[in-house]
Amino acid sequence: MSVHDSKQRFKLAFIIAAMLIAIASMVVSNILTKDLAREELQKMQIWADAQRTIQSDDDYMKLVLTILEGNQTIPVILCYENDSIVYYNNVELPENDPDTFLKERLQKLKLKNPPIVMDYGAEEVQYLYYDDSTMLKRLTLFPYVQLGVVFVFILISFLALSSTQKAEQNKVWVGLSKETAHQLGTPISSLMAWVEYLRLKELDPSLLNEIQKDVNRLEMVADRFSKIGSNPDPKPVDIVHSIHVALDYLGGRISSKVTIHTEELPNKPVLVCINESLFSWVIENLVKNAVDAMEGKGEIIFRLEEGKRKIRIDITDTGKGIPKSRFKTVFNPGYTTKARGWGLGLSLVKRIVESYNKGNIYVKSSEIGKGTTFRIELPKLP
Repeated sequence: MSVHDSKQRFKLAFIIAAMLIAIASMVVSNILTKDLAREELQKMQIWADAQRTIQSDDDYMKLVLTILEGNQTIPVILCYENDSIVYYNNVELPENDPDTFLKERLQKLKLKNPPIVMDYGAEEVQYLYYDDSTMLKRLTLFPYVQLGVVFVFILISFLALSSTQKAEQNKVWVGLSKETAHQLGTPISSLMAWVEYLRLKELDPSLLNEIQKDVNRLEMVADRFSKIGSNPDPKPVDIVHSIHVALDYLGGRISSKVTIHTEELPNKPVLVCINESLFSWVIENLVKNAVDAMEGKGEIIFRLEEGKRKIRIDITDTGKGIPKSRFKTVFNPGYTTKARGWGLGLSLVKRIVESYNKGNIYVKSSEIGKGTTFRIELPKLP
């Protein structure tokens, strides 16, 4: 699916979701309006009955019963000053210990609204306590529910838009990577042919071997770029051997004032399921990043620890360190402390470790002026 098609589908989904929210709001509002209309009709009928009662005293008791039965939504409890309950309505009592429940409900109603005092004279006073009606509670909650729905909708839309933008950026990078690999293919093939031709001229073999190494390196770089965006097949690999191979290549290409220690790596093979070509890219980027942090002078220490389910690789340098607030942001694209550079090294490392090798990488520890330790965690083969 193209990026344009993804955007069109997102816009369509956005419009449909907005319409559903609007329809749902209208339906709920319509239901509440109808309920309120029924309550008002009931009140008007009571008013009409009261008007008729003025003309005829015979309907007095009927009006009283109508009023008492007309309340079907407001919980009420009528009691004396000593909390002796006379009457209650719209209060659902449990089967177990209803008297205790009714007394507890009375105490809650006292906190809800001030009572209506009913003075009958002769020192007989009753108090009517009441709660909000079901309709009033619905109307009170409805704006918050609607606001919550709108908030969730906005959040989902924002996340979807961010995901679409990220997917578009990834497509651009993948396209550039594959095009780079394709463009490198032709000159690499030509260089390989020239190396074979020069071997026939009986030139210094050491020079040709160095050229061959660089050609092989270019071929590996092109292979790496071609695998970005695809699903490279991981295979069981001796991770210790892979680290040594990557470091051997870097040995003559970094400052001679940098010492790399591998004494704490195991002497036995440690098998993990990875894509070796891409993982060597991880080691190279981390080492180069460490060399830059040490300004070309210091020590880099490799350690490997085998857990029950994971292999942990710690890479420690003696560089300038990373502030704790930036432990996570160092992996963001564009993050760099160098005057020159695009800040893609650690971002690429994280992508390879997590997406292609099903592992994890993070800053284990760092101290300003003393150095940093990056930790790579990879699943251990059963």
